[in-house]
Amino acid sequence: MRKLLNPYTPGAGVPPKYLAGRDATIREAEDALFYIKNGDFSRSVVYYGLRGVGKTVLLNKIEEMADEEDIRYEHLEISERSSFKNNISLHILKLIQQLSAKAKTKGYLSKALSVLKAFSIKYSPEGEISLSIDSEIDSAVGISDTGNFENDLTELLVSLGTLAQKQGTGVALFIDEIQYMKDDEFEALIAAIHRVNQKALPLIIFAAGLPKIAKIAGDVKSYAERLFKFVSIGSLEQSAARLALEEPAKKWGVSYSEVALEKILQITECYPYFLQEYGNQVWAKVSVDKRIIDATMVDEVYSDFEKSLDESFFKVRHDRATSRELDFMIAMVKCGTLPCSTKAIAEQMQCPVSAISPLRAQLIHKGFIYSANRGEVDFTVPQFDKYLKRIHNV
Repeated sequence: MRKLLNPYTPGAGVPPKYLAGRDATIREAEDALFYIKNGDFSRSVVYYGLRGVGKTVLLNKIEEMADEEDIRYEHLEISERSSFKNNISLHILKLIQQLSAKAKTKGYLSKALSVLKAFSIKYSPEGEISLSIDSEIDSAVGISDTGNFENDLTELLVSLGTLAQKQGTGVALFIDEIQYMKDDEFEALIAAIHRVNQKALPLIIFAAGLPKIAKIAGDVKSYAERLFKFVSIGSLEQSAARLALEEPAKKWGVSYSEVALEKILQITECYPYFLQEYGNQVWAKVSVDKRIIDATMVDEVYSDFEKSLDESFFKVRHDRATSRELDFMIAMVKCGTLPCSTKAIAEQMQCPVSAISPLRAQLIHKGFIYSANRGEVDFTVPQFDKYLKRIHNV
């Protein structure tokens, strides 16, 4: 049986062959980039949602758009162990160097490098960022090296935005997994963007993170929601989910029966990653002689679909949890419905709420769960409750 090339791409941040259901979001980003390209101000954006809904894919798509418009940009991915303070210097240096290639105003270029040099000496003393800057440029003493990170980051971003503005262009920072930023780092970033906005500078941030990020932003700075546009990214509408399956297959003359489509949409709940994984699995049944995906084929690969998710998408997260954290999450499953209250979880674990509050905080910090409503939590990974039921016989 001859095979056809598989057009589905399950993977962390791997772009699908057809990006369905995000047209309005992409148009809004396109509008923002238009202003930035012309040296004007545009409001920064934070995309938030569960794992597997395509937030990183969306960031990458907007990066492509920025590249096409000749907008200078840098991409940062925050991790639990990384330091934004240490890493930001490198990315700002790269942006300044890119802008210097078409510099019209050497004075603003020198100032930006001077501010960066002072900043990097303060926050990346073991790095080589400051050594990469022309030795004839003195560090801006007392401006971006005060030790007050909020002030220093503000000075750094303002100098970068001013340099871009004087050249009639703009710059963009793309920040993925932004929920892992430490509170003082995130607070400083919000304050810096506030000042950038006040000066109407052409510097924009596109960020992505888990659902908790909107609450974190509000907690650290009450005006954060006015500085950033928070955009929820969720599962696809059924019409878009159909396109995500059908459009990649059309290239090979392959179609789905109506029943097959309905089955996949029901099983995946229209989550983008799950759709790609199911398409990937069912494609094994397709050949040059069998170009219609029917309900029987969908049923035949269900166990392969589930196994693949268990061994990759779910397991990698499950294995990061401690035994006590797993007890907490299993108790969530035993509550029966999600989201569930911390009180109900404590009852399942047969202990007071105060005893499990630290566990709750740990799991939120590590990105396993989020506060869905006041006093309630839910999983950040779609269908993670079903996975826990399968492997722990809950």
